[in-house]
Amino acid sequence: MRSHLLNDTTAEHYRRSVTEGIERVAAKLATTDRPFTGVTVDELTPRIDAVDLDKPLLDTTAALDELEEVYLRDAVYFHHPRYLAHLNCPVVIPAVVGEAVLSAVNSSLDTWDQSAGGTLIERKLIDWTTSRIGLGPAADGVFTSGGSQSNLQALLLARDETKSENAEHPSKMRVFASEVSHFSVKKSATLLGLGPDAVVTIPVDRDKRMQTVALARELERCREEGLVPMAVVATAGTTDFGSIDPLPEIAELCAQYGTWMHVDAAYGCGLLASVKNRHLLDGIERADSVTVDYHKSFFQPVSSSAVLVRDAATLRHATYHADYLNPRRMVTERIPNQVDKSLQTTRRFDALKLWMTLRVMGADGVGQLFDEVCDLAGKAWELLAADPRFDVVVEPQLSTLVFRHIPAGVTDPAEIDRANLYSRKALFASGDAIVAGTKVGGRHYLKFTLLNPETTVDDIVAVLDLIAGHAEQYLGENLVEAS
Repeated sequence: MRSHLLNDTTAEHYRRSVTEGIERVAAKLATTDRPFTGVTVDELTPRIDAVDLDKPLLDTTAALDELEEVYLRDAVYFHHPRYLAHLNCPVVIPAVVGEAVLSAVNSSLDTWDQSAGGTLIERKLIDWTTSRIGLGPAADGVFTSGGSQSNLQALLLARDETKSENAEHPSKMRVFASEVSHFSVKKSATLLGLGPDAVVTIPVDRDKRMQTVALARELERCREEGLVPMAVVATAGTTDFGSIDPLPEIAELCAQYGTWMHVDAAYGCGLLASVKNRHLLDGIERADSVTVDYHKSFFQPVSSSAVLVRDAATLRHATYHADYLNPRRMVTERIPNQVDKSLQTTRRFDALKLWMTLRVMGADGVGQLFDEVCDLAGKAWELLAADPRFDVVVEPQLSTLVFRHIPAGVTDPAEIDRANLYSRKALFASGDAIVAGTKVGGRHYLKFTLLNPETTVDDIVAVLDLIAGHAEQYLGENLVEAS
């Protein structure tokens, strides 16, 4: 079994095995003509259940043959231009090269003596990102597993900074976020022991942006009631609508009330690389902390995220020392340990993927790709707004569109809901395209999340026709059954 360990004696075995795996994936990518096969849970489950993990195949080719059956054939392929569902992007090749390197070397980014150059590369990328944001010379941060963890750490820092200033009981702390903010804000508040009433929901305007008048009112009410306004979470790219909250106005209110300003830019961070649309993030430079997800709008493989802070000193709230890992003496010896900043201990060298991307493509190359999908969303909005078959909620700031099919002659909102639900399920079952769903005003809507520059207007038109066709089929079948 030692022949399977990666070392100096097995380098050729490693090369052959990885090459065979890459060739399988490359062949699949080259021949995939739709984003999904339409396989059902009941069809796929028996294949997985039939695998006896206690009886190894003892052969890489045989294992890859099996993998074709249980995974590759029926995977959901985000690279396909008609995958239009969630915030999943196609990935750029330099990042995939970085993924291969980091997996093989297997550095752990917790301490210097496990990562050396990896530590400095991650720190360089953190500095690059904070500079793009404009957080100032004292800024810092660390890579995380994703936006949820980044939001959690940001609110942890906000909580502990507030405690040190006010010495208040956690139950009196309040977090303010818009009604369309990410669910991880409420989850984080619960995990941090702030209580179920800690998150104050702020209404949004017709463009799905936080209403700052309502925020000001709630901040003042909080102070009048003897509560502590711990943090405001502004969103730069909401999951459903891609809307960007009015960051400059929110920053002014946070300064007025002495409240930590966190910007969840997990989605909108791609604008940091945009020459054309960077102004949409104006005001983000005033944040105390920022979440970015490179694995959304920087076209990186999962996972690749970071939390950034204006003041590096605030990261001390995540710092713990262990004699076997990062003893306190290392601080005075100026040995850089990333675990001093992170909620994680063992951690992948995910920063290498972004490093390779920037070194091969450059930031402008990444920004151009994100600008392309934002432009496509604008064209798709024009199509939807002009098509009497559809109702579109809001003109996009980024690359997300929320809409629903309005069948001719149907006025019952519940029946329209059912037609849209059916259409989404039927489309997924066909494998021809994948769209997401959400609710607006309690009603079912469909959602395009456009993150693939290869998607065209023709793809959008074709998918809209498929949606309308499935909805009409549902209504026709119901009409036949009713008669």
